[in-house]
Amino acid sequence: MDDHKDTNENPPGGEHQQDDSSHQHEHGEQDESDAESDEQRVEQELLEEEAHPAAESETVLDEQHEHAGHEGDGHGHGSHEGHGEGHGGMHEGHEQMFRRRFFVSTLLSIPVLLYSEMLQEWLGFSVPAFPGSEWINPVFAVIVFAYGGMPFLQMAVPELKDRSPGMMTLISMAITVAFVYSLASVVFPTQSAFFWELVTLIDIMLLGHWIEMRSVRRASSAVDELAKLMPDTAERITDDGETEEVPVRELSEGDLVLVRPGASVPADGTVEEGDSDVNESMITGESKPVSKEPGDEVIGGTINGDGSLRVRVGATGEETTLAGIMRLVEEAQQSKSKTQVLADRAAGWLFYVALGAAVVTAIAWTVAVSFDATVIERVVTVLVIACPHALGLAIPLVVAINTSLAARNGMLVRDRIAMEDARNLDAIIFDKTGTLTEGEHGVVDMATVNGVDEDDALGLAAAVESDSEHMIARAIREAADERDLTTPDATAFEAIKGRGVRANVDGNEVYVGGPNLLTQLDSEIPDHLQRFADEAGQNAQTVVYLVRDGELIAAVAMADVIREESFRVVDALHDLGIEVAMLTGDSQDVANAVADELGIDTVFAEVLPEDKDKKVQELQDQGKLVGMVGDGVNDAPALTRADVGIAIGSGTDVAVQSADVILVQNNPMDVVRLVKLSKASYRKMQENIVWAAGYNVFAIPLAAGVLAPIGILLSPAVGALLMSLSTVIVAINAQLLRRVDLSLPELPSATPPTDAQSAD
Repeated sequence: MDDHKDTNENPPGGEHQQDDSSHQHEHGEQDESDAESDEQRVEQELLEEEAHPAAESETVLDEQHEHAGHEGDGHGHGSHEGHGEGHGGMHEGHEQMFRRRFFVSTLLSIPVLLYSEMLQEWLGFSVPAFPGSEWINPVFAVIVFAYGGMPFLQMAVPELKDRSPGMMTLISMAITVAFVYSLASVVFPTQSAFFWELVTLIDIMLLGHWIEMRSVRRASSAVDELAKLMPDTAERITDDGETEEVPVRELSEGDLVLVRPGASVPADGTVEEGDSDVNESMITGESKPVSKEPGDEVIGGTINGDGSLRVRVGATGEETTLAGIMRLVEEAQQSKSKTQVLADRAAGWLFYVALGAAVVTAIAWTVAVSFDATVIERVVTVLVIACPHALGLAIPLVVAINTSLAARNGMLVRDRIAMEDARNLDAIIFDKTGTLTEGEHGVVDMATVNGVDEDDALGLAAAVESDSEHMIARAIREAADERDLTTPDATAFEAIKGRGVRANVDGNEVYVGGPNLLTQLDSEIPDHLQRFADEAGQNAQTVVYLVRDGELIAAVAMADVIREESFRVVDALHDLGIEVAMLTGDSQDVANAVADELGIDTVFAEVLPEDKDKKVQELQDQGKLVGMVGDGVNDAPALTRADVGIAIGSGTDVAVQSADVILVQNNPMDVVRLVKLSKASYRKMQENIVWAAGYNVFAIPLAAGVLAPIGILLSPAVGALLMSLSTVIVAINAQLLRRVDLSLPELPSATPPTDAQSAD
């Protein structure tokens, strides 16, 4: 008890506080030690990930999916963190590590450069000498090698273990040879040492790697940016009508949420109450806000406009559109194109070319001048020049930018090879219904008897159809709305099974229906209306009639309306030299009518869903590279059969497994954008490969000393500079892909296209 009392009564400045302070100090030191240990561990993990980029991507994807699973159905703040640790997070870690090592190594290199006799002689300056100053170069060079060069040595180990030597092996070999020779020159004095070349080489290598990681991190941030779209919390409406703020991950299907003006939609769902314009550009690429009213679907992560919406949650977590898009973007970033596979092989070949060139150089110079420092210098320079740094960046950076640019324009790429093949398509087959056409009936023409105005007749028909949910009724009402017609009130509505509908309008008995209705009413068809009906039938159009007080006063032709964009996409593809075909299960008459109007080259009509892939095969058998555009469900076999399967659908239909490319917007014009982006991306890949590999063809002989007889020799440092410049040029050229013009040409057939979105 006394001890307890003494302890409690111990004054603030007493011994107990000193003990606490001492304990806290020791604990603080332990924290600092732990922090340093953690930093070293993180750097080691980053180096291992850098050495195994493919495994890194798979690990990231697995971790993100596991993380999402732990979060249950939600997709809130926790999910942000999961994705934040993803592609962008890892590349940011790489970037910071190489950035830090570059600046530290550069500062430590300054004394080496100042006390280099060769540089003093070249630049005409001198620095004061002092006892021990002769050790500045070797001591600081050892530190730079241990700190700045060690990452390359560590990343070379997995390459050697996997028996797949590459870029890191070449860098490590170059700096190790220079390091060992320079240290040997201290013990066995020779004509020259490579200390200043060694530190400069390491500095430039670190700079090049930092620039590469910075570029890749910026280009690979599409997934992270998408993850940030989802809000952390949502306002859920309770049973008593009150609102409660909850984490998004706690939302479940069927919940009703309030989306205030300017807020992000927390989950996929359907508007139950309210009207507003929603900005969906970050998901679909559509630049203009989309009007939403009760019954319309909204996508989680999109931004609400000025109105207030009450949304019934339909999907959460991994089932949302945004989650589906992120999975597709991740798959695209991990997949390799044909050109990338070629670049990987070229990097492997270059290793053996470099070794061979180094051996030949060593032998030739030994024979010419005997074995001395000059031979080592030539060998080191050859190895530095041959480093495939730029080649390793040439394709992945273009792929990352391509994926980001495509996603921002509503194109989700699942298969890189298919994306690359799109540039060579000879023919593209479009499914008719829902792709080239609206997929629902619309009013295409109408005729009336003398004395009856078309607008009056259409308004009267819309009044009668006001209570009907039949697709013909909806088409008539929509046609009236498009003309801004005032619809009179209708009463005593009645559906007449198999014939049409009737209602009382302004004291008149009015009917709307097909030929069977006229038979029942025993109504005669005037000659000009009969001719109108016959022509509509020849064009595979459906005709409904309007009867007022027993008199036939109008006929309305209905058809699956051709999308306004379809005219432009056909013309644009023809301009690109691509044949356009149409595939449909409709009759030949209907198909021909649509094809004639659009100018389509080949028509496949009356085709069953299970036979659609055979039509794709027919064109392939003609030696054509074929793309198939469909809705991703009924057209799955054809999409799979095609060389490039393109699913086109609503913004929520993004997880189509049968397609190579998914167009988020229900817009066939994006097919043209896809082809243009494919052509531009392939062009950048080819340019980068030509530069990255081609410069070695000239640089390696130069580094070996073929021009030595005329006094031109490259030092290892200059070799490192040339290699890094090649890397920078490749990175800049890849970034120029962001400037590709994905807008469509203005054609007289339709209105101007939606503006394309940049990748910035």
